[in-house]
Amino acid sequence: MSKVWIYLALIALGASGCAKDEAISEIPEIEFVSATPQTLVAYSDSLVVTISYRDGNGDLGENDTDENNLFLQDSRNGVTYGFRVRQLAPDDAVIAIDGNLNIKLPNVPIIGEGNSESLSYSIWVIDRAGNESNRVQSASITVNR
Repeated sequence: MSKVWIYLALIALGASGCAKDEAISEIPEIEFVSATPQTLVAYSDSLVVTISYRDGNGDLGENDTDENNLFLQDSRNGVTYGFRVRQLAPDDAVIAIDGNLNIKLPNVPIIGEGNSESLSYSIWVIDRAGNESNRVQSASITVNR
């Protein structure tokens, strides 16, 4: 009988020594994943930018269709485009969430006089509490006339 208790005590000690899940910040965190295609035709091809997100309290996203909470800033001219991420967790839920978001730009213009331009986007999100995430940079994208 005492061997059983020793065995159970060793299991309990081993389990308590295991690493706990790292806490996720209540301030949203994002990472750039991809931008496809990396070369596109101006005013014709769609661009899809994918980012991953993590939010420790689940308040990323918004049900109000008039609110923008995801932003892309064009490196060529500093113009910022706003988008709405739909609410990802219920209002009263305080849960950690993570996943990927795809942002579709239906067309990308050429803003200069040349036949080709390179650009990138600075990307960030803001949660319902007003916390702004880190900013990430997309890969370089080439736009051809």
